[in-house]
Amino acid sequence: MLVVVGILVICGLLAAILLNRLSPMAALILMPVAGALAAGFGLQTAKFMVAGISEIAPVAGMFVFAILFFGVMTDAGLLEPLLQRITRLAGSRPSLIVPATALLALLVHLDGSGAVCFLVVIPAMLPLYNRLGMDRRILACAASLAAGVNVLPWTGPTLRASAALKLPVMDIFRPLIGVQLAGLAFVFTACWWLGRKEEQRLATIPAGAAAAITLTASADSTLQRPGLFIVNLLLTGIILGAMIFSPVPPVVLFMVGTALALVVNYPNAADQRARIDAHARAALLMAGILLAAGAFTGIMTGTGMLKAMAGAAVAAVPPGAGSHIPFALSLIAMPLSLVFDPDSFYFGVLPVVAQTAQNLGGTAMQTAQAALLGQMTTGFPVSPLTPATFLVAGLSGIDLGAHQRFSFPLLYAASLVMVMAALVLGVFPI
Repeated sequence: MLVVVGILVICGLLAAILLNRLSPMAALILMPVAGALAAGFGLQTAKFMVAGISEIAPVAGMFVFAILFFGVMTDAGLLEPLLQRITRLAGSRPSLIVPATALLALLVHLDGSGAVCFLVVIPAMLPLYNRLGMDRRILACAASLAAGVNVLPWTGPTLRASAALKLPVMDIFRPLIGVQLAGLAFVFTACWWLGRKEEQRLATIPAGAAAAITLTASADSTLQRPGLFIVNLLLTGIILGAMIFSPVPPVVLFMVGTALALVVNYPNAADQRARIDAHARAALLMAGILLAAGAFTGIMTGTGMLKAMAGAAVAAVPPGAGSHIPFALSLIAMPLSLVFDPDSFYFGVLPVVAQTAQNLGGTAMQTAQAALLGQMTTGFPVSPLTPATFLVAGLSGIDLGAHQRFSFPLLYAASLVMVMAALVLGVFPI
């Protein structure tokens, strides 16, 4: 019963968002509530929702104040030198700008945090995309590709796989280095291709229309504070460095950072209110979606739907298929990110799959490596079960469904390229 209801909830959620039938916020609330009520949980549904919201609240707070912080810094002109440098190097050629976006995302993602990557890269590059009239879905896709393929020993999926199967992190990671290089080669090729197509599209736009796009997207020079560039750069560096190296919760760092950014750049209280108002819509929308996502995961976890679906998936493996399990898992690992959140997959599904593989001739190590080729790696930037998905869409100023439709094929292609590389390099057999 729970398996059927869980599948219907997931399919209904994805269909509603991808087909643009419901807003993400409405779909995240209505679909699991309907499923829980249909499964007979009644008023318990409210408790599950509150539990999920409680867990996501610090993340929602972080994203709200991160949007305000980077919005204020962009208004103050912190990113102008970066944009000017990129413009000088790449000119107005999207075929160079899009790979540059991926390179920046790859470097920022070295800390292992997809959220930090998107929070830094997208606000930095968005003004340039706007000024040139480029499709913002490409920005979201390029950042997602670079962050998704960049599997590191200290990223969440790798650490979860190591902890769940009690395997050394580096033993899991080392054989995947060549696989990851193949994935990165695909990423930069795909980004060049996207940029090239965008060049061709922009070439068809009349000069007057292009100028209008550039004019309306240009930064307001009256808000910029070039004399405070060093101060703003230091403040941003301190906030991001503390996120990586200190135990202080990110929500606290961004709250303090936002307050300091406002006071330093806009001492007048009326100017501070104006800057908050300018970015309040994006922050409020992000908070609403994230809290709705918390309610969704709370219901799916509290009702046991996720656990039931995991058990059913494992039970479907036929006898004698153990040696083929890693390869089969690698093929569906990325799409499974749309169904299972990281914890339920790596701590609930993966141990059972690994044990099944071992009993039938496979190995736990190969199973872990297969999972990392897509499950919440290339899959996390489009999964409705991770806050980063809503962050990348929100920061880019595009609909979640539009982002998923545009980015999913390329992210899945990156996963499949790495699967083929894993086969060639002998990471696991077919």
